[in-house]
Amino acid sequence: MKKSAGILLYKKENNRYLVLLAHFGGPYWENQDIGAWSVQKGIVEKNEKVLTAAKREVEEETNLKIENDISFLASKKVAKNKLAIMFYSYYDGDISSFKSNTFKLEWPKNSNKIEEFPEMDKIKWFTLEEAKKYIHPSQRFFINRLEEKLRKGETNDRYISNLL
Repeated sequence: MKKSAGILLYKKENNRYLVLLAHFGGPYWENQDIGAWSVQKGIVEKNEKVLTAAKREVEEETNLKIENDISFLASKKVAKNKLAIMFYSYYDGDISSFKSNTFKLEWPKNSNKIEEFPEMDKIKWFTLEEAKKYIHPSQRFFINRLEEKLRKGETNDRYISNLL
């Protein structure tokens, strides 16, 4: 089974919690908004630690370095052969340096023309309720789980050092 790993970043502003989501890049997602946002995550490479992959994916997709404590959030089967392992971390830094890695795709389809697109084309802070609406449906579970932890005051989980 393939594993993907990511980090759901959150902060508190004006007495409400916000989460940072990234909008999928590329022509398919260009004109979509609802359901076209994601936690920064990606495939865990062979022999790579899960948390290392999660941190790498955040940096590749946003250009942000996560230096605060990172805690385990949940894991969930999101496709027939794919398990998503999610962490969470408080982040209140500057997001204006946003930049994503890119991928190549034949576009338009059957044109023999290869175009390059950003994997994620923008990032934005959402309230928890907004995030539930805009995030890809397969990831809504992680927003709900973070909301539960925040409601219970479980935001100081110990650092998961054995996954580094």
